[in-house]
Amino acid sequence: MTKVTHEFDLYGKHYSLTSGELAKQATGACVVRQGDSEVLVTAVVSKERKDYDFFPLTVDFIEKMYAVGRIPGGYLKREARPSEKATLTARMIDRPLRPSFPDGFRNEVQVVAMPLVADQVDPVDTICVMAASAALTIGGVPFEGPLACVRVARDTETGELLVNPTYEERDASDLDLELAGTSTFISMLEASGDEVSEEDMLDAMAFGQEAIAAFCAEQEAFFQKWVEANGPIQPKTYELDTPNEEVHDLVFSHYDEMSAALKDADKQSRTTKVAELKDAIRAEFTEDQRREWSRAINVELKSLEKHAMREMVVETGERVDGRTPTEIRPLMIKPDYLPLVHGSGLFQRGQTQVLSVCTLGMLNEWQRLDTIEPVDGKRYIHHYNFPPFCTGETGRMGAPKRREIGHGNLAERALLPVIPSEEEFPYTIRVVSEVMESNGSSSMASTCGSTLALMDAGVPLSAPVSGIAMGLIQENGKTVVLSDIQGLEDFLGDMDFKVTGTERGITAMQMDNKATGLTPEILTQALRQAKEGRHHILEAMLAAIPEPRHGTKETAPSIITLTIPVDKIRDVIGSGGKVIRGIQDDTGATIDIQEDGTVFIAGVGGAGDEAAERIKAIVKVPEVGEEYIGRVVNIQPFGAFVELLPGKDGLLHISRVAKGRVEKVEDVLEIGDEVKVQVLEVDEKGKISLDRLDKPEAPKPAHHDNGKGDGQKRERRPRRKPGDKGETPKADAPQQTSRKLRRHHEG
Repeated sequence: MTKVTHEFDLYGKHYSLTSGELAKQATGACVVRQGDSEVLVTAVVSKERKDYDFFPLTVDFIEKMYAVGRIPGGYLKREARPSEKATLTARMIDRPLRPSFPDGFRNEVQVVAMPLVADQVDPVDTICVMAASAALTIGGVPFEGPLACVRVARDTETGELLVNPTYEERDASDLDLELAGTSTFISMLEASGDEVSEEDMLDAMAFGQEAIAAFCAEQEAFFQKWVEANGPIQPKTYELDTPNEEVHDLVFSHYDEMSAALKDADKQSRTTKVAELKDAIRAEFTEDQRREWSRAINVELKSLEKHAMREMVVETGERVDGRTPTEIRPLMIKPDYLPLVHGSGLFQRGQTQVLSVCTLGMLNEWQRLDTIEPVDGKRYIHHYNFPPFCTGETGRMGAPKRREIGHGNLAERALLPVIPSEEEFPYTIRVVSEVMESNGSSSMASTCGSTLALMDAGVPLSAPVSGIAMGLIQENGKTVVLSDIQGLEDFLGDMDFKVTGTERGITAMQMDNKATGLTPEILTQALRQAKEGRHHILEAMLAAIPEPRHGTKETAPSIITLTIPVDKIRDVIGSGGKVIRGIQDDTGATIDIQEDGTVFIAGVGGAGDEAAERIKAIVKVPEVGEEYIGRVVNIQPFGAFVELLPGKDGLLHISRVAKGRVEKVEDVLEIGDEVKVQVLEVDEKGKISLDRLDKPEAPKPAHHDNGKGDGQKRERRPRRKPGDKGETPKADAPQQTSRKLRRHHEG
């Protein structure tokens, strides 16, 4: 096997495809490079066919932290479970690959994508689809390739559309559109936008389709080089599940019965009727036939249900629940559904019901991300849960599956463009959407329910967002676009096209398409119907809660933002964090201090206000003329030290503690006394001199009788002359010591 490399430039970026050097024992392997970012994708197909009635495809995206020169965190210091971004990338690779394999393919296929280098300039996700396509083609695997995936951005200043933008270019874009497919049709789409119009989105999609075709053409050039170096690619032969005519004829003889069983608006009732009919049809086969043809019987029963549903729509214009193609299911909308929580909303459309709950927290509670992308984390978080009881089934409860992560990410992208900035609303925001009942479009119900919860929590959204899922049926040469699809129409239809947005434009989209005839006209019609459906749903939502509540609820923390001098941060924190811990323990508030002096204080009730006042007091510098009621904290012979603010003392000189001469400060004040004082002076070193207001009269000296003694004459002690034996220190020596201390304090 000879190593082959094909280098090319497209849309201002440099790429290369390489095969024949790494992972040569895999069915196929390819390394794709964009800029300095490089990813290896391998594909392995099992030699034996599996006894399944579905296509067993597994796609894994394994983030390697060495690709960005980092050692993984945690005790083990090795890569653990995939990050959310890794899971979303694996889904992005899977979605265009899965429908490209032939019907009846039952050999297990595993595709593994490993980024070898992530240069923090060019993302590695979209090029994985091209690498998987090349690996499968070189491995001789039958599928409808080549495939490619591109990301389209739009420069907000020039309006220019960009293909596979750098991270910096994405940051300057109001559109993030990912498309995958062949040179002739789109099979997967993921998008987020800053309220982008339908017309602009269609233009970007058409531009993206052209770019996909260009990348597919470069793959063809690569394959030609491969053939020249290594000889023709030998297609491998895999046994496919083929229709059994005898089984098909017997099963499809019950076509009318299946059509009748499907006409039921209630999902559980319809499911029961269809299951009973399938059991009855199975019973018409002998025991030996059921054992021999078990897989074929299951495949034909599924095919019967699919064709009966589809023909009902295209031939009669009526859906299984009796709706017209554009009709929206009945709505039930209840904001403020739960007590005590920060915000909640119940949204129900037909038999799909979602309860969304909003929680507000400090900015330091943002989610930190440990991925190979240059993203530290996020402050708006959306989680989506799909428990088994929502479909009337039993199942394991545990970590979210790929589908749950994907649906949660879609709802998060839908609302992110309308979330206020942290300057406007300094909170970390988490919304959890619990699917209580599901019959299709639960991700769109999550978007609507989350809008209700955010508005109920008092989050000042720039605009409310609603969402709807569109479907497509192409049968017997006829095409019908369906609004607000339910589970059966998603499972047996040709397209699942989810669109979210405000009245001004689209904020997010997601599409999985099985139909090769998805024309621009069909997409235009789908977006038009989606806009009408979104408007209908949004009107009902705004009737229940017209605007975000003014202010957060009492149960939510109120966040106060202060700015303190940087040189005062250590005073607020205190030695070993003693001061800030004391404030938090005393008030119950939570305090977060940034390096630039920004202070975020969160507390329920008045806790935040109390903590804020204490911090303001710590950093405040008293000014001349200000009056305080302070507490005496220390007494010296020359005066008393009065605490004006926490950590801020001033000297009340002995001459100012009372009216008249005071012999000892203790004659007037004691430690703990409260006195009303005024700031006289603050020197350049920050030392504060005080004057006492409302001074009391100075106490009379104990040894002075003011001429009104007992009338007895007292003898005077004789004076001693200097040098006399037994000379004692002067009686005023302590006063000299006090003067020294006073001079030391005053300067």
